[in-house]
Amino acid sequence: MDAQEIADRSEITELLARYTRAVDSGHWDLLDEVFTPDASIDYRSSGGISGTRDEVKAWLAEVLSHWPGRSHLVGAATFAFCDGEARVSAPFLDTLAPTREMTGARTKGFLHGGGWYHHRLRRTPGGWRSVELVEEQSWRTAT
Repeated sequence: MDAQEIADRSEITELLARYTRAVDSGHWDLLDEVFTPDASIDYRSSGGISGTRDEVKAWLAEVLSHWPGRSHLVGAATFAFCDGEARVSAPFLDTLAPTREMTGARTKGFLHGGGWYHHRLRRTPGGWRSVELVEEQSWRTAT
């Protein structure tokens, strides 16, 4: 692994963290620093939509308002670089809570899930950006 690949991996890891920060905090404009304007984002495996960056931003803002307490954990990513693109897959765990306040463990309305984020990324003048995200949700539980 050369110095450029190490730098690329570091930048892409930061991009994955920025994605989870945007979703968990509701700062939807941060997604502009994750995805290209024409990116294809597919959440159908979890019952969501497939659309462009702007369509998905609007959908996330509407749907996730029902779960104001949100937390994602993204695991160790795998990387494959070829012809100026990167294919990156990373496992995730997420929790959606009905409130940001302290609640009992058996409170109704919690969603927990996990699976894989599969990104196809391209280097742009602004750095690495995702041109495609496919969420592969493997499991989900609700209380």
